[in-house]
Amino acid sequence: MAMDASEIERLIREGIPGAEVRIEDLRGDGDHYAAYVTAAAFKGKSRVAQHQMVYAALGGRMGNELHALALTTAATQD
Repeated sequence: MAMDASEIERLIREGIPGAEVRIEDLRGDGDHYAAYVTAAAFKGKSRVAQHQMVYAALGGRMGNELHALALTTAATQD
């Protein structure tokens, strides 16, 4: 069962409070998404660590309900 964009956005916002999240359905098939996540929690963390935080927020759904996610992350600028 595929996830929809609103569910992905909700999980990321719950897992990373205060994050700005934008989800884009890349193919209109509900399987291939792009996520753009900006959060203060990313400050001082490597890109890999930022991505790991997003994957943790998704609670193991990557590769299961969520097949493909192109992830772009950035720390919030002061």
